[in-house]
Amino acid sequence: MSTVADAIAALGRGELIHLPTETVYGLGARADDPTAVAKVFEAKGRPRFNPLIVHVASLEAAEAIGVFDDRARDLAQAFWPGPLTLVVPVRDTQKVCDLARAGLDSVAIRVPSHPLARAILEGFAGGVVAPSANRSGRPSPTRFADALSETGGFVGASVDGGDCQVGLESSVVSLLGEVRYLRPGAVTRAEVEAVVGPLADDATEGHRSPGRLSLHYAPDAPVNINVENPPADCVYLAFGPVDKAVDFAGIILNLSPMGRLSEAAANLFAYLREADAHKPARICVAPIPSDGLGEAINDRLKRAAGFVG
Repeated sequence: MSTVADAIAALGRGELIHLPTETVYGLGARADDPTAVAKVFEAKGRPRFNPLIVHVASLEAAEAIGVFDDRARDLAQAFWPGPLTLVVPVRDTQKVCDLARAGLDSVAIRVPSHPLARAILEGFAGGVVAPSANRSGRPSPTRFADALSETGGFVGASVDGGDCQVGLESSVVSLLGEVRYLRPGAVTRAEVEAVVGPLADDATEGHRSPGRLSLHYAPDAPVNINVENPPADCVYLAFGPVDKAVDFAGIILNLSPMGRLSEAAANLFAYLREADAHKPARICVAPIPSDGLGEAINDRLKRAAGFVG
């Protein structure tokens, strides 16, 4: 078992932690570091790059990350700290990396009420992504022993906060345009409506929420995947050592020269944006293995290429 100080130090080193909250135990990583965030997806075996919730210590810290209007502040003041996540426009992309936001222009933020979570977040003084600390597809852990059993081998610190009081993931509300209730939780639809009035249909914003089917950022240029011999008019996203025999004189961005899936995941959204900035006729991507984290990478690429969603 680790202390609050251990957890703060582990986050600073880019390691994962078990973060006790009132909802479920979270698998925490610093939100500004794509390499750390990639470890979360890898540890969970997460099948898609869903946006992750960023946990912060206060409304003030939240407003440094996202853009809050009066409705968002009213909800935050009514339910924070507590089991409500607010989806708002992102203010500072340096504080929450592309991978944590799934390449979206929005960010999901929450202030947890658990005293140990708050102590860790206040001590770290930065955003911490913390999806449930289970392997993907398994029940979320609400007891310390369950968190250890699920993902204990992946973390640098595990803080025992006792059994979770809520035991259900947070409610998610979008404040992008009309207010939408994207994921039910302990804060009910009626409670949200009591603060901000009637809610709009959530069908068009489901991809903004963790735990829902995600349609992610796609560049303007067409994306071709599983390309081994790139044409001259593309920017090429390579993976692993580049075969010098390949006759290609264009721009190459290597997702991972050593062929590491975690590095490729960390670089994926940034490299798609960088490739698109060159305004190529197309973006071509080398084949990526589909095992482990590669499943999520390939899922994201298929969406960018228009095969899914």
